[in-house]
Amino acid sequence: MPSALFIGLMSGTSTDGVDAVLADFSQPSAPAILASASLAMPTTLREEFLALNIAGPNELAKAALAGNALAEIYASAVHSVLEQTNIPADQICAIGAHGQTVRHDPAAGYTIQINAPALLAERTGIAVIADFRSRDVAAGGQGAPLVPAFHHALFANGRPRAILNLGGIANVTLLGSAGDIRGFDTGPANVFLDMWVQAKTGRPYDADGAWAASGHANTALLEFLIHSEPWFKQAPPKSTGRDLFNWDWLQYRLQAFPGPALADNDIQATLQQLTAVTVAQAITQYAPETGETLVCGGGALNGGLMQDLKNALPCTVQATSEHGMPVQLVEALAFAWLAWAHVSGHRAGLPAVTGARRANILGCLYPA
Repeated sequence: MPSALFIGLMSGTSTDGVDAVLADFSQPSAPAILASASLAMPTTLREEFLALNIAGPNELAKAALAGNALAEIYASAVHSVLEQTNIPADQICAIGAHGQTVRHDPAAGYTIQINAPALLAERTGIAVIADFRSRDVAAGGQGAPLVPAFHHALFANGRPRAILNLGGIANVTLLGSAGDIRGFDTGPANVFLDMWVQAKTGRPYDADGAWAASGHANTALLEFLIHSEPWFKQAPPKSTGRDLFNWDWLQYRLQAFPGPALADNDIQATLQQLTAVTVAQAITQYAPETGETLVCGGGALNGGLMQDLKNALPCTVQATSEHGMPVQLVEALAFAWLAWAHVSGHRAGLPAVTGARRANILGCLYPA
């Protein structure tokens, strides 16, 4: 019988670090987290990933080298969780490793996650499952979000519930009372908040939304940002990333805004509202019966953003940690679950979420 032990690795749109989880899936709907680790992304590698979001010179070689560097960090994270538990590598069934998304254009038939899964398998002696999006895209789907099937397995309770992940981009899973599952990206989460505070203060992020709290959101700018972007009006299935929501997008709109010049902290407060309001609009439009929203991802640690969400949504808003699941481990655990789903033959690609023609087993296996 295969081992029920899986490791999940995640480095998200924020590109600030790698999260790892070692979990026991003896009960797939109630996995037990045995160990976790978080490693910071080296500044030079983070800058390389951000640069690779747009076309540039020698990008094929740069992408390959960045994938190798990421695999080394992944391997360190794997060794960390194994050392914490004294579990030998040969007892782990597989590692689920998403890689770093740098291009995502499912309408054109492709999505690119930089990764080096063969190198990771070599460094750890553990089978690696990677490339989770491409089969869904091949079947006509968005290839994202990947986690709604996992959210259903972990959080469904028979009542209408939303699971909101606030990474660089916000994505929501809508769980209906009849067991139905929908999910899609809602727009920027931390991507602009981090980008703006880094550019204007040099700090990596706005801790607890303190800088935003020192300013005042501008309603006119908020409405301009929303109404000037057609993507917000698109119906699901839909997904997005830094291909769309990037520095050029923000600068263009700040320069085109017909209102008065705003203080930097007022812009930060407005960007925080942009995240909260676009999330709230998506949930209330597509799942008005939602009774509670559970929030995970780095944005769940931003008290100001959480308060804005509570003000914008008509339902209860809580961090997943209040339900026993640490907010920063949910995505890494999701990729451990996706590895389990691949090994188990469970079709985690959901047409109702991605728009694919059929449900597919996601990921490609790189044996140990």
